[in-house]
Amino acid sequence: MFAVVVNDEEQYSLWPAHREPPAGWHAEGTRGSREECLARVAEVWTDLRPLSARR
Repeated sequence: MFAVVVNDEEQYSLWPAHREPPAGWHAEGTRGSREECLARVAEVWTDLRPLSARR
């Protein structure tokens, strides 16, 4: 099981669901298989530039 995590720059990643996210990251709310989580990341992270670069 994986969890989708996101940081303050709105960059997404996968993290093992049983572990706390690393410093600077928080759970986005999606948990599931690797494929399910990757599909969620592809759905929501359409602009790969960090938030600071998009402003």
